[in-house]
Amino acid sequence: MTTNTITTDLPALFGLHGRVAYIPGGYGGIGEALTWALAAAGATVAVSGRNTDKANALAVRLRAAGHDALGIAMDAHSTDSIRSAVDHVAQHFGALDILVNCIGIQREERLAEVSELAFDEVVQVNLKAAMFLAQAVAAHQVAAVKTGRAPGRQLHVLSVRAQLGMRDRGYSAYCATKGALAMLIKQHAVELSAHGITVNGIAPTVVQGDMGSHWLTNPETRQHILQRIPLGRVAEASDLASAAVFFCGPGANFVTGQVLYIDGGLTATQ
Repeated sequence: MTTNTITTDLPALFGLHGRVAYIPGGYGGIGEALTWALAAAGATVAVSGRNTDKANALAVRLRAAGHDALGIAMDAHSTDSIRSAVDHVAQHFGALDILVNCIGIQREERLAEVSELAFDEVVQVNLKAAMFLAQAVAAHQVAAVKTGRAPGRQLHVLSVRAQLGMRDRGYSAYCATKGALAMLIKQHAVELSAHGITVNGIAPTVVQGDMGSHWLTNPETRQHILQRIPLGRVAEASDLASAAVFFCGPGANFVTGQVLYIDGGLTATQ
């Protein structure tokens, strides 16, 4: 491919027209930014979560903006709910090409106080749900490839805590599940590579918005965070959205099993 061809084909490399994307957790702060970005790139989008009203409300706003969108319920605590939601999206739109998994929780408990109940819930939502979302979506993606449809994409949202522990905080369950998810991505990438399906992850540091507000509204913790990030700021949701569009589009055909740390250089210095 020549340089001129690359330049003139840029819209094709990053366009998602004709693709169906499912974004569990798509109405959260990060999830909503990714959902709008995929829709703007041309994808038909379905968003879900435990709060059906929030999922439907976002779908209404997306449709009002001219996008094809669906809001449905899905409980990450239930494998049956996960499978049912995935099948519903595929049946409603006639395809399911892209998974962008934005689900994640934290139950902060220091080592001496970690409870089995809280630990198990974090594992269920952050890791087990990712496993069975990937499995359910892959079944549709593999079947679609056999009919001649372009190979699908799977993308998971992690955190820099997939690679870094958290000093002076109770992050055992969170760090363990995000680290395990990084390895799950590699394994799924290998298993699905025969079908051309790619599996990747994006891992941000603190993101501006509701999720990062407990860090950023406190002047002391905000200053500590900014001092640790070489670029001198926290992430914006748009920083993640642009990366998600890349991983989900044709331009990332040869990228799989990777986790991109969107962290302003944080993991380069730790």
